[in-house]
Amino acid sequence: MTETPTTVRAFYADGTQYRSRLVDGIRDLTPDQLALRAGPGHDPIWALAAHCASARVFWLCGILGEPGADTTPFPDALSGFGWEDVPDHPRSAMELVGALESTGAIIERCLDTWTVDMLEVEFERRSGDISRMHTRRSVLLRILSHDAFHSGEISQLLGANGLPAIDLWAR
Repeated sequence: MTETPTTVRAFYADGTQYRSRLVDGIRDLTPDQLALRAGPGHDPIWALAAHCASARVFWLCGILGEPGADTTPFPDALSGFGWEDVPDHPRSAMELVGALESTGAIIERCLDTWTVDMLEVEFERRSGDISRMHTRRSVLLRILSHDAFHSGEISQLLGANGLPAIDLWAR
């Protein structure tokens, strides 16, 4: 008989690899490369990466009440405001790596401290008169798929411009 893990890390273990691949994909990009975008009205690479980082803080610290927002560039977790909301202030690769790594550390701590029984606990998210309930499970899946979605966008922009694409799954 197999023993149930005490934390949820085993269920989300590949998420660590996916997060590190996004960081590795942007780490050495120049300002011109970070400014690449699909076209007018589309976000540049730097804003897509910044959005991944700030969304992690919003959901984990703002909605679920996890600690750590103060260790990131987004200490006001519920503001809904991130670097991507300031298009005339592009962020450097170093700033983006720092934001992704500091917010990734919050995810890592959650994976190491949350138990299976904690996954279905509900948290309320209010937006005006609208109230929605979210579980830790749904938030982890949201963050994982959100990061993967935007990593794919960044990867396509890189590849379309002759730069190495991001492969989240390569071992």
